[in-house]
Parts: sequence; C-alpha cells; structure tokens
Amino acid sequence: MFSSLSERLTRVIKNISGQGRLTETNITDTLREIRMALLEADVALPVVKTLVTKIEQDAIGAEVANSLTPGQLLTKLVHDELVAVMGEPSSGINLAAQPPVVVLMAGLQGSGKTTTVAKLAHWLINTQNKSVLVASADVYRPAAIEQLATLAKQVGAHFFPSSVNDDPVAIAENAIRVARNQVVDVVIIDTAGRLHIDDDMMQEIQRIHAAIQPTETLFTVDSLTGQDAANTAAAFNAALPLTGVILTKTDGDARGGAALSVRHITGKPIRFMGIGEKIDALEPFYPDRVASRILGMGDILSLVEEAHRKLDKTKADKFAKKIRKGKTFNLEDFRDQLREVSKMGGMSNIIGKLPGMGNMSAMMKDKVNDKSLGRIEAIINSMTSKERRFPIIINGSRKRRIAQGSGTDIPEVNRLLKQFTQMQKMMKKMSGKGGITKLLRGLPKGMLPGGLGGMGGGMLSGMGGFGTGQQKNE
Repeated sequence: MFSSLSERLTRVIKNISGQGRLTETNITDTLREIRMALLEADVALPVVKTLVTKIEQDAIGAEVANSLTPGQLLTKLVHDELVAVMGEPSSGINLAAQPPVVVLMAGLQGSGKTTTVAKLAHWLINTQNKSVLVASADVYRPAAIEQLATLAKQVGAHFFPSSVNDDPVAIAENAIRVARNQVVDVVIIDTAGRLHIDDDMMQEIQRIHAAIQPTETLFTVDSLTGQDAANTAAAFNAALPLTGVILTKTDGDARGGAALSVRHITGKPIRFMGIGEKIDALEPFYPDRVASRILGMGDILSLVEEAHRKLDKTKADKFAKKIRKGKTFNLEDFRDQLREVSKMGGMSNIIGKLPGMGNMSAMMKDKVNDKSLGRIEAIINSMTSKERRFPIIINGSRKRRIAQGSGTDIPEVNRLLKQFTQMQKMMKKMSGKGGITKLLRGLPKGMLPGGLGGMGGGMLSGMGGFGTGQQKNE
C-alpha cells in the first residue's frame, strides 16, 4: 500500500539524516523533494501546498533536540502533517442511534461498492456483534442483486429480496420495515452505481435519502483513481450530505493520492479502507497508522488487532507450549503456521505492517508471495503423516512421489526441506536456555530493526526465494 510514495519519502528523509543540523538550504531542498513526491503520488495540489507549507513553518522554527537527528525530527514533522491532512481517526459507524441504524451506500460503478457493503456487514457482525440486514436498490443491474444475495449469505447477514421491477425507494423503505420487525441492529442499503455522476443518479439517490433519512451516508471510492477520487466525492457531497468516505482497493494503490486528498477536498472523514479482495479485508481508517506505514514505520497496532481477530488462540497457545517444552518442530507445525499467515491476509500484508519493512514489500512480493506459500503447502500435503512428523526419512524415491503429487519438482522439494531445517534450528534455539535472546543474537545484524523484526527476518529468510528460481537447485 502506497509503496511508491513511501519509497520516495523515506529516501528524502534518509538523505537529510546524514546532515549535522537543519539549515535553511537543506530544508528547502528537502521540501522540494517532498513536494515532488506528493505530486507524483497524485495528491491534489491544494493539499500539497498546505502540507508542505506547514512542514516548512514547523521545520524552520524547530530546534533539533539532543535525542533527535535532523532525519528523526523531519520524520516526526512529516508524520504529524500527514495525520493532520488525513483527518481524525475513524469513528466507524454511528451505532448509538435508535435501531435499526440505517446506512446508505453510494458510489460510482466499478468502485467496489457492492462488495464493500458485504465487507461492512462482516465488520459489524464480527467486531461489533451486530445483526445486519442488507438490501440492493440497484434495479438497473440484475447481477447486483444476485451478487449481494450471495455475499450476504457468505458473511451471515440477512438479505432483503428485491427485483428490477421494484421502485428503489420502496425497496429501501420495505427493507427498513422488515429490519424493524425482526429487531435487526443495522440496515445497509446498496444503491445503483454509474460510470459518472449524472442528474438521474443524483435525483434517485436523493429520493431514497429523503425517504429513509439514513444515520450514515457513505461514499465508496476507488483509491486507484488518485485525486479524482477526492473530486468525485466532493461533487457527490455537493448534492447529498455525506457522513463519510470508504476508500477501496488501497492494497493495490502504490501512490496514495486519494487517501491524502479526500479529507482536505471534501471535508468528510475517511471511515474505512478496503485492503484486499477477501470479505474480511476492510479496516477502520486511522490516519496515524497510515502515516506510519507511508514513512516505513510499520503498523504494529493494526497487525496485533488483526491477529487477535483472525488467529486461533487455542492453536497458538498449544504451539507455544510445544516449543517451550523443547518438542520437535515438524512439517505439520510449519503447515499450520502457513495457514495462520494466510488468515492474516498473506505474507505481503504482514510485511507491510512490520517496522522498517514498508519499502521492502515490493521486493518481498517476488520472493515471498502467497502463490509460493501455496506451493509449499501443496508439497507438505503430498507427504504422509509420518513424513511430515519425521522429515529425515524422506529419501530420493519419496521426493519423486511428493513432487509428482504436489505438481512441483524435486529441486523445489529439496529447497523446502532445506529451509524447513533452518527454521527447525531456530525453533530449537527458542526452546533452549536463553530462548529468544539467544536466537536473536545469532541472527545477522541489521536484518530487521528490533527483537520482533529479527524474528520476522529469520522466518522470512527461511521461506524467501521459494519457487522463484532465485536460489540454486539443490
């Protein structure tokens, strides 16, 4: 996410880090680079001017404390201004209103609106413990109604049936009536998308809004459209009172222009951002966390929250107890860990949120991607239970059978076994006297910042390069 902008800004800050102090000259040069980085990220010009001017004012009047370097001070200044321009932390959905809370969803065609309706329902059900009913008032695209019905079943939400012959206003009103009778907490109304904002679209959604008086009116916008996303949201807001914006497809957005422009241009907060294709890939928008990711500082808070929601605590406790007791780490354990990584949105999602790893995400995607992890699991699944528990018995004939069964080749099986052996040694060090301290001391210096990073680096180096042809065949 926002990898190009992150790479440019961290490079700018790194350049000034070598300076002994902040001067008018190096501040001017640095601000020029920051301005260029923001413009290339498709951030709206008014936002760029505001942001750079504020950084300049703060930098010129700032003194470098004994505990800070010029680079650290500039990082703080840029971070604070990025947070300011993106607005306040997300308040999620206003659930304090009289139930059912009504959420009206709008957006242009192709912005991911219908999928976002389902993602929002999933978030409400699983993190807020609310019952949700969804309804589609898109009578122009029959597939939209069918799509929402399928997604509602997938996330465990109630679905209000509608058809292309129904009036959109009647659909919304009837859905709310049913939700009230069934004591449902939240109703989400999906509306028709268009290729552009037009009078017909606006009149229709204005009629729906006037009829149901929603608690929230949220506009979904494609992050990949950059500052156009902010301009579209602003035009829509001029005709309809938005309460917030949802950015979609941020996982594929290398620039970040939309995230940095929407709040300033529309005056409306970003409530959520879509971070992937999976139904649970929606998270509240926290400007401070996004700013930290952009500056390569990671986002441990979001990572911990994600782990708490998605990982199997019983399995994790059982695995930790096994390692502490010094029991052998085997390929079944390894496979379980790969599955947990998948639950967390894949390795690239985890890498992007680790401190110091933001700029490495693009490189790591080639070395450690979800497809390569899938091939690893396929190889392990092609082994017998005994082979998974005692890999030492895997000889040449067994490797041929495993490779054939997993659709891979013998060199790939060899690579996996070699990398697994390295991880097995790491786990053994963790279980011995001195535990993690001893493990980290044995890792190469500078692999990753901090103790957590050291562990992550070891795990990544163990899996890196698999299936990419970057290592010699064994």
